[in-house]
Amino acid sequence: KQWYQRRVAITAGVVTEVGDGIARCFGLSNVMSGEFVEFENGIKGQAFNLESNSVGIIIYGEFKQIQEGSKVKRTKKILQVPVGDKLIGRVVNSLGESIDGKGEIVSDKYRFVESPAPDIAMRKSVSESMQTGIKAVDAMIPIGRGQRQLIIGDRGTGKTSIAMDTIINQKGNDVICVYVGIGQKESTIASNVEIKKEKSTDCDSALIPLL
Repeated sequence: KQWYQRRVAITAGVVTEVGDGIARCFGLSNVMSGEFVEFENGIKGQAFNLESNSVGIIIYGEFKQIQEGSKVKRTKKILQVPVGDKLIGRVVNSLGESIDGKGEIVSDKYRFVESPAPDIAMRKSVSESMQTGIKAVDAMIPIGRGQRQLIIGDRGTGKTSIAMDTIINQKGNDVICVYVGIGQKESTIASNVEIKKEKSTDCDSALIPLL
């Protein structure tokens, strides 16, 4: 008789260790590097460290809600977020999920988070100026549409105010503005959302807080 070894792919796992936003799980065989996973309480994560007997997962959410023994399952999808015009005027988190209370974002276009940036030769050259609406800045520092511009300064000196004023000034200029808040407080993000509503700029901008 011939005996054949049958390998069964395990699509679920159990958390064995968790701390500082990282969970280590047993199971999840054949999980892909960078794959999107989901814990039993709905919190999302991303597999990043694949070992022979465990998997390291980055937790995208409140890691204190995940304990040893919690279950996690595969999604068989590499981490991706929705893109396109559906995001304009919305407030989303780092996973592309709506947090503005306007309902789920339904898009037919998605893009992998870990995707290479376009080559320099493929990018359009900077040939048109962009006005910030701040006379002192526009008079001394010419800014081209599409270029990178660093705003540096100490805490509380108005860096965010300059960025928000620039976004508001682009209304009607056929410019799509994306404000990304990294590590900012929820109150700061909420304040910026209210400023956008007062200035009626929801039609041409989007906010993405990375909390």
